[in-house]
Amino acid sequence: MNLELSLSSMMLIPFAAAGLALIHQGLGRSRSAAHAMLASLCALAVSAIVFVLFGASWTGYNGAAIHSFVAGGVRWDWLGAAPFFAQGISFDGSETAGLSRSLVLCFELMAVGLTATIPLSAGADRWRLGPICFSSALLGGIVFPIFAHWVWGAGWLAQLAANFGISNFTDVGGAGVVQVVGGLTALSVAWIAGPRRGKYSDDGIPAAIPGHSIVQVLFGCLLALVGWIGLDAAASILFYGAGPLQVVGVVINATLSASAGCLAALVITRARYHKPDASLSANGWIAGLVAGSAACAMISPVAAIEVGLAAGVLSTYLIEIFELHLRVDDPGGAVSVHALAGIWGLFAFGLFGHFSSGTRGGHILAQLVGISALLGFMLPLIHGGNLLINRWSTYRVDDDGHWHGMDVRELGAGAYPEFVIHADEFVPR
Repeated sequence: MNLELSLSSMMLIPFAAAGLALIHQGLGRSRSAAHAMLASLCALAVSAIVFVLFGASWTGYNGAAIHSFVAGGVRWDWLGAAPFFAQGISFDGSETAGLSRSLVLCFELMAVGLTATIPLSAGADRWRLGPICFSSALLGGIVFPIFAHWVWGAGWLAQLAANFGISNFTDVGGAGVVQVVGGLTALSVAWIAGPRRGKYSDDGIPAAIPGHSIVQVLFGCLLALVGWIGLDAAASILFYGAGPLQVVGVVINATLSASAGCLAALVITRARYHKPDASLSANGWIAGLVAGSAACAMISPVAAIEVGLAAGVLSTYLIEIFELHLRVDDPGGAVSVHALAGIWGLFAFGLFGHFSSGTRGGHILAQLVGISALLGFMLPLIHGGNLLINRWSTYRVDDDGHWHGMDVRELGAGAYPEFVIHADEFVPR
């Protein structure tokens, strides 16, 4: 039963990537729409191939060979040491263990592709296609496998209880492994690529650059819900032993957290601007999904609503803080919606989670250890790797590409050549 359930859940995950792709291109300019969609396909393709060839080895799986070291009297399980090129994994179903490893590989293949699409939002309208592919290769070959091993491959974060007597770090649906890692990559890309031309005036005031298709953004939110349910359900089954009844809880909680996040953003923008803001409400929807992924069915439906509400509130204000005060030009809000909402979700698991062992204080401490690993180790690793790529292949398109658009500059033709013209009177050239 769990085999069929996990496979059917995995088949839904590409809807999440499709939803994010629509959101990213809808919140960008019309003259970069085709580039945004092609970049989503390329990021998914490159990260998936590199992951299967190399990254899956570092990710490993429970019971496989590992790279470890001893420090402070504790053996730290640092990286997996499985064979490269997915060797040793059976796909004929002849062995239960081999079948299990193939299921995990299938899931992680899709999860890493979803992770690679998240940073595209922060680089919209200026991040070149070649560097996107190189950054996706870095993510699929090194960045994602490291943290995925720590959490899902029985690495040191999954051994905190045995080694330090607190509780194990928990990330059921990938709020940290997928969302925060992708969001931190988005932050790195936004830093390196810099703001879009005309985004900030000389005195630092940001100009509003509306997305070209809010309808596609909102449709992307509906697709994302379907994909998130598949992602959360498959991870719950594979790594936390969830059964059919727990998967029902995954569906309920994902829907509730997304709904609460959307409504929170809608109410806030209605109160502040006298009319609801559709793009911020869409961001609240995704933020609720992201935050709820940490616990999935391991919190009550009421707690899922509370987690989603807080995520919607946080994302709405954090998007403004990053844009207005920190001058981080993130057209799709990926840093706030994925990285920071994901961190909130990880912490919220310690506050609201259902535990079979350990104390609430121990679980909160374990979640803080995992968050510290993300910010203290993964962020410098991600940013350092992207800085090296940028020295070799410049991330930011030239000024001519900014004006003509990424479609014409990189693909040679626009997405809407017959009926869309430039409408940049609101942006200083």
